[in-house]
Amino acid sequence: MSDIAIKVEHLGKRYKLGGQQAHYKTLRESLVGAAGAPLRWLKGERREEKTFWALNDVSFEVKHGEAVGIIGRNGAGKSTLLKILSRITKPTRGRVELYGRVGSLLEVGTGFHPELSGRENIYLNGAILGMSRREIERKFDDIVDFSGVEKFLDTPVKFYSSGMYVRLAFAVAAHLEPEILVVDEVLAVGDAEFQKKCLGKMSEVAHGGRTVLFVSHNMAAIKRLCSRSIYLEKGKINFAGETNSAIEQYHGKTKDLLVANFLPNNNKIIRIERLEVCSPVQNEESASIDTADGVLIKVRYNINQPIAGAHVFLRIHTSDGETLIGTGDADTSPSRLNVRKPGQYNCHLFIPPRILKTGKYTITWSAGVPFQVNFDEEFHALTFHVVDNKTNRNEYIHQKRPGLLALDLDWNYENSQ
Repeated sequence: MSDIAIKVEHLGKRYKLGGQQAHYKTLRESLVGAAGAPLRWLKGERREEKTFWALNDVSFEVKHGEAVGIIGRNGAGKSTLLKILSRITKPTRGRVELYGRVGSLLEVGTGFHPELSGRENIYLNGAILGMSRREIERKFDDIVDFSGVEKFLDTPVKFYSSGMYVRLAFAVAAHLEPEILVVDEVLAVGDAEFQKKCLGKMSEVAHGGRTVLFVSHNMAAIKRLCSRSIYLEKGKINFAGETNSAIEQYHGKTKDLLVANFLPNNNKIIRIERLEVCSPVQNEESASIDTADGVLIKVRYNINQPIAGAHVFLRIHTSDGETLIGTGDADTSPSRLNVRKPGQYNCHLFIPPRILKTGKYTITWSAGVPFQVNFDEEFHALTFHVVDNKTNRNEYIHQKRPGLLALDLDWNYENSQ
């Protein structure tokens, strides 16, 4: 028997771009168009279709019992790959061979009915995910305990908060027992405690002999769960191999970008429009920031409709993907979680001197209701460097010393002699 669980050969997925495909014609428009087609053909007219290859000539193999990470920037083709492997969408070309029962954790909550209670949705969602009624009954207590929503089990889920909703959805999906598990960024749901439970569950699955394909922007989780990773870039495999090497390749491709501008989008409740890294001394963008000066981060965002409980959140990552700092604009001013009016907002975040070690850092931003829902998000949107030219201390302090931070901490001495 072959030890191959997943075999992908020259896989490609093409999408049409533009609004033509979403337009539904009337019978009259169709008849007129058909009548004029021969004339357009004689005139040499051709309707050009713009296409986009989300995946292009992707090939790889995964062995039984192996946990493989899939990493890459937004739009690299990660989710498209998982949807093809989960048989949600068909490839344009290429071939996929799967050896074993496949379970998917893609969009948690798919299949939940808002009018049904949490109890009823456990059975409904479990059936959609391929579990038998006997299997659901056997795992029911574990699912409820994992979700932490037992008090509201007989309440229709339309009354659940977003956090409760995704907790229950993940709890159902996490108790699948397939030979092959396909997972797409599910560790971003719920609060910190629940995320820890999710990571523990995924670790249990990954180290339990089952085959796992895991997509995430959380490099620490990728490193913990996956011994091997595939780095996708613009629909193609840029690197496939040991996870640490894949993450180094990924971060090595991240260009130094001190200012990031994003197109306005009125369909989003909150939309970040500009992110900027500055030297606090010159108050302007700088290729490198001295640790003795600190770091100034400027954020400009739009609120398109009144919203309560929302904040803008920044995460600062080290060069190997560890999240070093997580901070929101309501941390020291909880009143900002009250209703915010539509309009443009500007805020500044100052990181004090001698906090960051010398090295390369990236920034991820998000906007949403804490622990419940994100309205907007961009992973590793900016990159900046921290140097040490002013402290006149040896490099051990800010570069080679162990730990993630380089803090100046006071030591008090009492001489007993």
